[in-house]
Amino acid sequence: MKRLLAFSLAVCLCVGAPLSAQDMEAPGPGLGGIVLDSSTAGDPATFNPLISSDRASSNVHSWLYPAIIGVSPYTGLEEPNLANAMAAGWEYDETGTVLTVRLRDDIAWNDGTPITSADYIWSVNAVRSGQIDSPRAGIFETMADGTPAGGKIVSIEAPDDYTVVVTFSEADCISFSDVNDVTPVPAHVFSELYGDEYAGMMEDPRRIPTVSFGAFKDVEFAAGERISLLADQSYPDSLLGFVSPSELVTLQVADENVATERFIGGEFSILAVPAPRQAEFRTDEKLLEFPRYEFTGNGFSFFAMNHANPDNPQPGLDEDGNLIPQEPHPVLGDILVRQAISHAVDMDALIEGIRDDNGVKVATHTIPTSWVYNPGLQFDYNPELAMEKLTQAGWIDHDDDPATARICQDCLFAREVDAEFNGSELTLDLHVATGSEIREQEGLFFQAELNKVGFAAEFAAIDWSSAFIPELLGQTFDMNILAWGLGLPVDPDISAFYYPEVDVPGSGFNFVSYYNAELIELNDQARVVPGCDTETRAELYGRVQEILSNDMPYFYMYVSESMTAVLPGTENWNPTPYSRTYSIDAWVSPAIAMQ
Repeated sequence: MKRLLAFSLAVCLCVGAPLSAQDMEAPGPGLGGIVLDSSTAGDPATFNPLISSDRASSNVHSWLYPAIIGVSPYTGLEEPNLANAMAAGWEYDETGTVLTVRLRDDIAWNDGTPITSADYIWSVNAVRSGQIDSPRAGIFETMADGTPAGGKIVSIEAPDDYTVVVTFSEADCISFSDVNDVTPVPAHVFSELYGDEYAGMMEDPRRIPTVSFGAFKDVEFAAGERISLLADQSYPDSLLGFVSPSELVTLQVADENVATERFIGGEFSILAVPAPRQAEFRTDEKLLEFPRYEFTGNGFSFFAMNHANPDNPQPGLDEDGNLIPQEPHPVLGDILVRQAISHAVDMDALIEGIRDDNGVKVATHTIPTSWVYNPGLQFDYNPELAMEKLTQAGWIDHDDDPATARICQDCLFAREVDAEFNGSELTLDLHVATGSEIREQEGLFFQAELNKVGFAAEFAAIDWSSAFIPELLGQTFDMNILAWGLGLPVDPDISAFYYPEVDVPGSGFNFVSYYNAELIELNDQARVVPGCDTETRAELYGRVQEILSNDMPYFYMYVSESMTAVLPGTENWNPTPYSRTYSIDAWVSPAIAMQ
């Protein structure tokens, strides 16, 4: 799920040169003010990194637990001896299948217990147990009971407190990063709470962590209102030798415009500037004093289309690892319909009108700064072709009016599943999560474009945590708009999104139930190219992109041109291509004084 990276993703504009720790000053431990942030992502579903699958949750637990292997905020690559990470170094054996990771011996949980290999092993055993809903299980070759899981990791062992040995099924260009998919937790706490009955974690997903490791601790949570974390002065990896802010507070806001206005008014320390407001920060004299950082995002927005019947979600594989036939979605199970959608929506107009030109159109899972990106793959806006494909798919314009819903006349679902489906209207539900004005505008735009060519698309914005995520991961949706942040390091591997092993209702990331045997074969070949030669891998990934662009598990939309800003007077803000909050433990924030 993590990815390797060939070169820098970000094209950046930043006021001032990068700071080093020697350049930073702060008044003292906890004297740097309160860092205030805003969120439209809804409430976190959990504070437990082993069962987390949503952004709101990871935004909290990422402050509370270390990674086993650190990723540099400057290069985006895995490096040893980084802050908030356990690894001091690593090496492979001569076969390339056994990885030995040496751990730091100078870090401890904030109750004083040393952080050791046992903490990572407890997490590994929990994820591999099959008792919890975790999309991370796909990194393993098999689950604990022998059920195939689709990954390359055969075993993870700890010969001593400061060594972890990972055995892979074969030398692999990607699987090194899979080691980082499992977050270490304090084993002495979790084992006392759950023992080896890992399913207990699912019963209390919002249990407040009592022991943690990071710049902040002690979660205080008020549903629908705020999440606050206190500075943890025991954190050994702080840039200044202490944590400067006294507290990190995230406040729930109704939408991005509310967040922006409150930020301008001094109520928030930092803002991910919404695309329609970015021009103001570049040109408005009153806003030019706000330090800002611009970069091309390392993720993409997309229009997810469920390939399987949402009334009967099924996993991709049975207990023996055999493919489970998927009953097709009544509408979207037909590739011709999905292709029609790609021609029905004017993505250039969406980017220009809704995003104020802050986006780069894409037609596959890679982004323009990737070493394998193919700019020749683009979806062409052609409503006439869209209507031709719908007719070819058996969705006919029975009344010669493109603005009314077409009906099924020998469409795929009627042919293969239920003949009584003939005569049904071309009706679909389209959802976005509440809290983003841009997402809601995009949803309305998609609805209007689709309905021009004969769909009867119904649009709604629904709550992220209580409705959007349950129907998305539960595979009970028709069409949803959302985004993938590709994480770090980034690589064009697609196993985390499109393999049958991660087609798991309730937890898997192949929530569209997409399957293509050739795609999987090509992707597997790209993972084991001798020496990980990038030219050979790029050829294979080029074909992968062509298949994805044709099959359309998603309607790939755009990569964001992003901007982050902080309040004037913020000290020690040191944004990097891969993190806008890397130096947060050294910040001096004026936000609290301005409320």
